[in-house]
Amino acid sequence: MTSAVDFQKPVEAVKSLIALQTETLTKTVELQKKSGEELVAFFKAEAEKAKSLKTPEEVIKFNTEANTSLFNLLKAQGEAFTSLATEASKSVMAEMQSFGK
Repeated sequence: MTSAVDFQKPVEAVKSLIALQTETLTKTVELQKKSGEELVAFFKAEAEKAKSLKTPEEVIKFNTEANTSLFNLLKAQGEAFTSLATEASKSVMAEMQSFGK
């Protein structure tokens, strides 16, 4: 006795997962581009500010403020990547669960 094998569900599952992967990669590239642009803008602005420093006290204050700003920028970027990863993970898990139905 032979039975026909239904390949439609596995093919649809693969297509769906590839679409999710493509979407996630696109968002990752966009986020990397945005992060790079933000860092370039930050360092350009800080370089301009540094040109006007005259005293050691100004340098120390500038350095402290610049490092704090850089930390906050990197923290925000890290949070954005974490959010993207969490969203992608949830999407994949939801998609995988729908295959079992």
